[in-house]
Amino acid sequence: MVKLQLPNPGLEDRIPSLEELEVLEKEEADTRPKWDNKTQYMLTCVGFCVGLGNVWRFPYLCQSHGGGAFMIPFLILLVLEGIPLLHLEFAIGQRLRKGSVGVWSSIHPTLKGVGIAAMFVSLLVGLYYNTIIAWVMWYFFNSFQDPLPWSSCPLNANRTGYIEECAKSSPVDYFWYRETLNISTSIDDSGTIQWWLLLCLTCAWGVLYVCTIRGIETSGKAVYVTSTLPYIVLTIFLIRGLTLKGSTNGIVYLFTPNVTELANPVTWLDAGAQVFYSFSLAFGGLISFSSYNSVHNNCEKDALIISVINGFTSVYAATVVYSIIGFRATERYDDCFDKNILTLMNAFDLPEGNVTQDNFEQMQQLCNMTDPMTFASLKFETCDLESFLSDVTEGTGLAFIVFTEAITRMPVSPLWSILFFIMLFCLGLSSMFGNIEGVIVPLQDLKIITPKVPKELSNCFICLGSYLVAFIFVLESGNYWLALFDNFAGSIPLLIIAFFEMFSVVYIYGIDRFNKDIEFMVGHKPNIFWQATWRVISPLIMLVIFFFYFVVKVNEELLYSVWDPSYEEFPKTQKVQYPSWVYAIIVILAGVPSLVIPSFAIYKAIRNCCQKKNDRTGLMISTSETSVNGNLKYTA
Repeated sequence: MVKLQLPNPGLEDRIPSLEELEVLEKEEADTRPKWDNKTQYMLTCVGFCVGLGNVWRFPYLCQSHGGGAFMIPFLILLVLEGIPLLHLEFAIGQRLRKGSVGVWSSIHPTLKGVGIAAMFVSLLVGLYYNTIIAWVMWYFFNSFQDPLPWSSCPLNANRTGYIEECAKSSPVDYFWYRETLNISTSIDDSGTIQWWLLLCLTCAWGVLYVCTIRGIETSGKAVYVTSTLPYIVLTIFLIRGLTLKGSTNGIVYLFTPNVTELANPVTWLDAGAQVFYSFSLAFGGLISFSSYNSVHNNCEKDALIISVINGFTSVYAATVVYSIIGFRATERYDDCFDKNILTLMNAFDLPEGNVTQDNFEQMQQLCNMTDPMTFASLKFETCDLESFLSDVTEGTGLAFIVFTEAITRMPVSPLWSILFFIMLFCLGLSSMFGNIEGVIVPLQDLKIITPKVPKELSNCFICLGSYLVAFIFVLESGNYWLALFDNFAGSIPLLIIAFFEMFSVVYIYGIDRFNKDIEFMVGHKPNIFWQATWRVISPLIMLVIFFFYFVVKVNEELLYSVWDPSYEEFPKTQKVQYPSWVYAIIVILAGVPSLVIPSFAIYKAIRNCCQKKNDRTGLMISTSETSVNGNLKYTA
């Protein structure tokens, strides 16, 4: 095993000894928050780790990378990358009993930048994540209508037909892009603030503030609902989905493995990234949450339980989503066939019921033999079930377009719409608890928020400031800004932060010291699996992911999808290159959090160097003075 450890003078003075830990825990009992019980802590961590990505990104990746074959790299990297880093964050937070900034500055003053970087990422991700919750609330409020407002196109001004943009696309597309976002045709065209989205954004930040008004004392109560309700709703959807026609087609399509995808490096890259992001690692929130635990809490067991729950949730959610997508695809397939059957019946004046899906090809051949000229003039649509099943997008497209279309085809559709958006709201809100914790605690560690400031006031300032910045997402160009933040704020920076976290614990704090800490807290030393993954395997995987991700992004032309009714291939979205000024935004989103770590280390090194020189100069001045006769005299 690798036992390299870098010199770290003064570490013993910066951290409490193992003997002092239990005393420290008793002293902090009245001044530091703590969990009411273990269930509350576990539900909070599950809520933070399990988010919207488990529902709308994992199913898409499965479908894109060979269905069941994607599970193989996902589960392998979950074990070798996700679980070790999760255990490390839990253990170091519980041992040092501080937030992310406090933990890393205690290990070494030059590492304070790791905590600051995590705080920046939590802040940037929280800005757009809560905007998604605002969109969810808008759809939730609109679900109390029958029929649902996205089930049909609105009439034009003359009431002689449908609005052209909707007629060319679909009711769900129109409601999303025009009624909800009122989207512009370029990120350059900001437009005005959409008041209905602003109201929903106000509600979203208001609810978050109320739930986190006193930190874990209030959010810890909310997780009993926000972390459990999504599983209840998913189960209801699965039961309902399995009773719908064609649902099994979607599930079979999802899990049918295409083994050749395992040879594709992009499959492994996406699996590694998905494991990493689905655990909410490197945000700082999990470190803060674990710091409120008892010294002798079994953090190893916690990491394993939460990892199993997270992996199970991803697979379970994918099954539910594709049971509904299977129903949607079957409905579209049937509609397509019905149009073709109607075309054939009208052209040859066939009795109703004579042509079915089962005998359609035979009837085509018969009609072709009867009147080849008429048959040749007919235009039939291509009806392929697999193409309908593969017509799935990720992210907001899956939630607000694909799933909403499927819901309109269900009986009692408003009920299913209400349940679906309640589930998304709970998933998003419970993840936001961790993001806010990842901002507030570092600000307290940095003394920007002093202990004298009431929690209610400090949380109010953070939520209010974030809310005002988030106005950019409720402009007509807001969706383009949100995609920009989503692509760059939580990608490269998180990989870099996580690598430095593991490197710092193993090679600066010292793996032997860390092993003794865990033995003291849990009762036994970490086994060979933890040793191998912490020291070599996990850091190596992160470096490989970072390298390939960087290579892919550098060689990739930066494009974004534009909804433009004048586009010749409309309703397809048009791929457009970002304007040049956006590259500066990308540098800020991805570069600033990443560069905080080396920048702060360099600043600290220069400051220490200057301080040593000043100390030596001050020492000479204070200890040697010239006497009246010119001789040196020494003073204490």
